[in-house]
Amino acid sequence: MQRFKDKTTVLVVDDSPDSLSMVNLALDEAGIAVLIALNGQQAMNVLEQITPDVILMDAIMPVMDGFECASEIRKRLPLVPIIFMTGLSEVEHIVKAFDAGGNDYIVKPIHPEELLVRIRQQTNSTRMLMEAQGALDSLRQHVFCIDKRGHVLWATPEAQALLNQTQTEGDSMVLDKRLSCWLPNGQVGHDLALPLRKKDAVLTVYYFKQTKEDEYLLKIQSPNVEIDPAILEESLAITYREAEVLLWLAHGKTNREIAEVLEMSPRTVNKHLEQMYPKIGADNRTVAASVAIQIILGGRIGRPLNQENSV
Repeated sequence: MQRFKDKTTVLVVDDSPDSLSMVNLALDEAGIAVLIALNGQQAMNVLEQITPDVILMDAIMPVMDGFECASEIRKRLPLVPIIFMTGLSEVEHIVKAFDAGGNDYIVKPIHPEELLVRIRQQTNSTRMLMEAQGALDSLRQHVFCIDKRGHVLWATPEAQALLNQTQTEGDSMVLDKRLSCWLPNGQVGHDLALPLRKKDAVLTVYYFKQTKEDEYLLKIQSPNVEIDPAILEESLAITYREAEVLLWLAHGKTNREIAEVLEMSPRTVNKHLEQMYPKIGADNRTVAASVAIQIILGGRIGRPLNQENSV
């Protein structure tokens, strides 16, 4: 029995006592730390506290089956390998497992030596990928990958940290939608601006290239930390106070939040917005924020790069 010299943790998700006993014994003898969940929901609860190196996933379980669980895991942990370990051998089930986010598929009965080889292969591949992503970050190349739905498949550590700053708790679907709607424009040379929360800054997202049929690489420009409202005041012919309100509006703040930052009442904020909208040709908050972001980024949004360079 081969032993793992490094500290490896495996989450085993299976409702079969016999299977759990055999797998636990094999992994324990190999020096692997074992976590156990009896169904997909228990696995999700475990993953809120601990991120394992590999997940061994049965397919048919009560409460939440392995296919649904794998799909949910992929949304939270795009890089953790998932090895399906099931008695289902039909092609349709194998395809379903990979579509759900599985990295490998083993048909029961399980052979311990084969299982350990598969685990080692997956952990080595993941660590190499993480090292490569870390190297990109060290070169200030903040890269992430999305599918057509705008869902982030993976990101370098720094890119993920920056993306996390663009959203509030629980609104990842909003980011997915923005990326999905923007993707066709990104492919023809438009950039995307993402306001950062709790910071006077904006991220610029550039389209890099398509790597697979449904995988697209994007790059992030480090944020501009300080933005002077005078930029909006001069470019849009509005008052400085209106420019301050518009700047925070572009950062996704509500009227109440803007009022707290600028030490005025929400009613006054609304009044500034009503007076400003006709001046900048906007009829709602979304359009006003878009106009502001275009100005902040020098007009790059909504205009192809070749047009920008020809000016």
